[in-house]
Amino acid sequence: MKDNTTMQALAVCDAEKLELIETPRPALQPHEVLLQVGAVGLCGTDFHIYEGRANYNADAQGRLIPLREQPQILGHEVCGTIVETGSEVRDLQAGDRVVVDQGLNCRSRGQEWLCEYCATGNSHQCLNYAEHGITGLPGGLADFIAIPAVNAVRIESDLPMEEAVLVEPLGCVIHASDMVANTPARYRFGGFRPIRNLMICGAGPAGLLFTQYLRRVVGFDGLLVVSEPNARRRQLAADYGATVIDPTAGDLVAAVRELTHGERIHYLIEAAGVASLFRQIPGLIRKQATVLLYGHGHHGVDLGVINYIQFMEPALVAAVGASGAIEADGRPSTYRRALELISSGQINVSRLITHRYLSLEEAPRAFTQDRFEPDYIKGVVILERQ
Repeated sequence: MKDNTTMQALAVCDAEKLELIETPRPALQPHEVLLQVGAVGLCGTDFHIYEGRANYNADAQGRLIPLREQPQILGHEVCGTIVETGSEVRDLQAGDRVVVDQGLNCRSRGQEWLCEYCATGNSHQCLNYAEHGITGLPGGLADFIAIPAVNAVRIESDLPMEEAVLVEPLGCVIHASDMVANTPARYRFGGFRPIRNLMICGAGPAGLLFTQYLRRVVGFDGLLVVSEPNARRRQLAADYGATVIDPTAGDLVAAVRELTHGERIHYLIEAAGVASLFRQIPGLIRKQATVLLYGHGHHGVDLGVINYIQFMEPALVAAVGASGAIEADGRPSTYRRALELISSGQINVSRLITHRYLSLEEAPRAFTQDRFEPDYIKGVVILERQ
């Protein structure tokens, strides 16, 4: 008979060392719900942590805690089915399918006093912020996960769980777009000097979600350029309404200048996490353009590349996460918006999922092999019991 006090989880125990471990099943607090994990999306951040190139787990003094000292159960793009509710939970019940906001803030911790960020709709920058699957808290690559009930957003449709995990990355795109919309800049959507062209560097999951969001939700009908070396990803971006460029096929700066008739780019989204792009940005953007720094994992280029970018006086926007404003019931509005866009079909995510793993045992293949294949876009670990 299986011991119901323990569970299996996939943990990074050191750089490039994944282990399937037996760990205690989460103890449920009164304000929490226990989920049987249904699906987990694999993100670039997961790969960076696995490689040892990123660590977001720090102690109270700010010291980064090595993985070999405290292994990390990855997985921050999570959905699942509630199997148990805490004694204080009134609006969710066992059997509800939910998507997860993995970030803990003042409200989700049930604090009466809110820090200045939570009090102003910026809960993703909470003074005591922590994230499941990223900052040391256990993530979704496990049989079960316990989260505050207000971090669970009910799936009202028949949306498959493998698609529901894309709510988190789409929420990040929505949050970043909201930040850009609220940033004073020379060129704005619908402003006195309207954005007439924009460029997305990278057509991974983020770049493809940005492309759809800008076309189908924002309603941008101008020149939308996507730069991407991978042919399959370029085709998807083109299908979603982009003019695509292969940056390895020629001079990227020259190609952009030709497409914009010498005007250059009003709004550039760096969604690739490729540091060498910063050498090209000054040649791609118009003076006082808006540049969204969305990608992460930049390595290998001296910080001096930013000098000429600064000289052009762009509006630099750095955005991270999908939380932010909280609704009356304590739940994150961005996640609800993202869930509705995917559930309604306005944003298509099914074509982004190229690799599926049907157990925790299969998942390491994504880290060690599959993500390097030319047809890889998005991997999802599917644990939902049929």
